Amino acid sequence: MRKKILFGSSLLLILILAGGMYFSLPYYVSKPGMAKELGPIITVEGGNKDEGNFMLTTVRMGRANIYSYLEAKIRKYEELYPLDMILYDKETEEEYNARQLHLMAGSKLNAIEVAYKKANLPVDYKYNGIYVVQVVPGMPAEGKLHAGDRIFKVDGHEFLSSEKFIDYVGKKHVGDQVTLTYARNKKTNTVSLPLQPFKEDPTKIGIGISLVDDKEIKVDPNVKVRTDEIGGPSAGLMFSLEIYNQLTSEDLTKGYQIAGTGTIDEAGKVGPIGGIDQKIVAADKAGAEYFLAPNENGKKDSNYRVAKKTAKDIHTKMKIIPIDTFDEAVEYLEKLPDKK
Repeated sequence: MRKKILFGSSLLLILILAGGMYFSLPYYVSKPGMAKELGPIITVEGGNKDEGNFMLTTVRMGRANIYSYLEAKIRKYEELYPLDMILYDKETEEEYNARQLHLMAGSKLNAIEVAYKKANLPVDYKYNGIYVVQVVPGMPAEGKLHAGDRIFKVDGHEFLSSEKFIDYVGKKHVGDQVTLTYARNKKTNTVSLPLQPFKEDPTKIGIGISLVDDKEIKVDPNVKVRTDEIGGPSAGLMFSLEIYNQLTSEDLTKGYQIAGTGTIDEAGKVGPIGGIDQKIVAADKAGAEYFLAPNENGKKDSNYRVAKKTAKDIHTKMKIIPIDTFDEAVEYLEKLPDKK
């Protein structure tokens, strides 16, 4: 009898422990990710090779279970975030992942544009439609459209941007129908939806979707950027440096391992990102010698200042460099002595 009780108790404990791995808590946990060389990820046709490496840095982000929650409470450089700090209001995890991938896509386009213009090469765009990144619950698009759908026609018309789509819909009236032609999983579909007011702002009407432009950049020589499932815009600065380095004869790496992070806009301005301390840890583990960090024009709590503090805490020899613009990064790297 005692053996049966002991066996039953052990089995229950095993089931509870196993269940803890699959039971999601209302938190996201982030931790240091990796520092990845950009040479194998980015290929400019006929591009120049470098002696060192530019590296993008990442954080690992995912829903917390009981174990990862407790681990984050104990370990330094692991952070917990309530769901509402990560997800938009009423945003699903599928929509969040789609948003991150589209932010990465936009980051790549900006990086290519900045690098090619710096190299005095022409840049053009081809517009393919608009991507759905979120569907608003309770609106006509709910259950009809999904995050990641690419809309390329509205009432038979093609639009060159999400702005023009919004302008077109905004001229219609409550109850009017719009017919959307869209692609999902390489299949073309159509759906007709009525327009209705938004609950948050009854003066605006729509079908209840958030959009981003789907466009291709046209450059010569051709460039390929393979990012797989890496999401978010934070690799923009490092993308632009790797692309520019392949376009020009001078090797900006000078033989060093150079990591970094930061968003980049079409004008080459570098913006802040989240998890800078975790990225410092990742870069140090990968052997980076320099780390380019967003300076945010010298703000007291800038990414650069947090990065400096983290570098001191982990006793790394890696040098942390404050960067506000792409041009500033290039100028700094041009002045580096060649590695002996």
